[in-house]
Amino acid sequence: MDPEVISNFLVEQREAAPENLQQNFLDIEDYWDRKLWHQLTDTLITYYHDPASSSQRLPLFRRFILSFAEKINQLKFVSLGLSAATQCSDDRERLTFLTDLTEKVDKPSSQDAYVYSLVAASEVKLRLQDYDGARKDLNKAESILDTFDSVETEVHASFYRTNASYFQGKHDFAAYYKNALLYLACIDLKTLSHDDTQARAYDLSVAALISDSIYNFGELLLHPILGSLTSTEHDWLRELLFAFNRGDLAAYNVLENNISKCPLLEEHKTFLWQKISLSALTEAVFRRPPHDRAMTFATIARETHVQPQEIEILIMKALSLGLVRGSIDQVAEIARINWVQPKVLDKKQIDNMRVRLKDWDSSVNQLGHWIEGVGKDVWAA
Repeated sequence: MDPEVISNFLVEQREAAPENLQQNFLDIEDYWDRKLWHQLTDTLITYYHDPASSSQRLPLFRRFILSFAEKINQLKFVSLGLSAATQCSDDRERLTFLTDLTEKVDKPSSQDAYVYSLVAASEVKLRLQDYDGARKDLNKAESILDTFDSVETEVHASFYRTNASYFQGKHDFAAYYKNALLYLACIDLKTLSHDDTQARAYDLSVAALISDSIYNFGELLLHPILGSLTSTEHDWLRELLFAFNRGDLAAYNVLENNISKCPLLEEHKTFLWQKISLSALTEAVFRRPPHDRAMTFATIARETHVQPQEIEILIMKALSLGLVRGSIDQVAEIARINWVQPKVLDKKQIDNMRVRLKDWDSSVNQLGHWIEGVGKDVWAA
C-alpha cells in the first residue's frame, strides 16, 4: 500500500479518535515511519485494549495493520485480529474474518499463532451451533499443540476454554470438568469478572456432581474459584459438593430440596442418590482402621441407607469404578476391603485421622510395655 495513503489514513484516524488516545496515534505514526515494528506492535496492543478504541479497531486492522503483518510477531498479530473481530456486526461476519486471519498465519514458522486463530474461529462456530466444524478445528489445534515443547499460556488457555465449551454443549461433563480446570490453571483468576467466576464455579460444581466418572472432587474443592459461591444464592451447591466428598447423607438430605433449582441436577436426581451412597460407602471404609475393614452387608446398609437387597450391587459398583479394592463373600454377606481411593479431607475427617493416630500410638505403647514386661530376662541377657 502507498505510504502516503497510509499516512493520510492515520491522520484521519487520529483526528477521529478520543482526545485521550490521540497521543497513541502520534506514537503509531512515528514507529511506522521509522519501521520500529516491535514498538509499533506493543503500542497498537495497548491502544486496542482501551475500550474507547472499539470503533476504530476493525478499519485500523484492515487498512493499516495488514500492510505490515508479516513484519511483526505473528501471535501478537493474531491478538490484534481477535480484538478487531469483536467489532464485526455478527458471528457470520466474524467467522469469515477469523477464517481469513487463520489462513494468513498458517505457516511453519507461526503454528502457535495459527492454533490461536483456529481456536478463536472454532469458538464462533460453537456459537453458530456448528459443533462438527468446531470439533474438527479443535482436534487439529490439539494435534499441533501436542508437538510443541512450549507455547504461550494464552494459547493453551484459549484452547482449554473453547474445548470446555464444546464438551459442555455436548453434555460430556467429565471432559468439560477436565478442560475447564485446565483453563483455570492457565490464567490468573483475577482476570475473570465476578459474574464469570461465579458462573464457572457453578458449572464446574454441577459437572462434578452429575458426571458418572468423577468421584473425587479434590482439585475443585481446593480451587479458590469455589469460594466465589460462598454467601451467594448458590452457596448450597458448594455445601453439596463437600457433603458428597465426605459421604454425608444427613447433609445431603438437608440440601436435597435445593436440587430442583438446577434442571440438570434434577434430571440426574436418581443418579445423585447412587453417587452419594457410593461416597458414604467409601467414607465408612475410610473411617475404619486397615485391620477392621471386613464389613457385613447389614453394617453397610446401615452406613449407606441402601436397601439390603441392593448392597451387593453397590459394592460391585464401587469395585468396578476403582473406588475400593477387595472381595465379596456372598454366602457370609461380608465385604472385605483392603484399599480405598484417597481423597481430599475436610477438617472433621482430618480430626478423625488424628484420633486414629492417637489410638495407634497408644496401642503401640501398650505393645511396647507388654514386650518389655514379658521379656525382662531377654533384655537382661
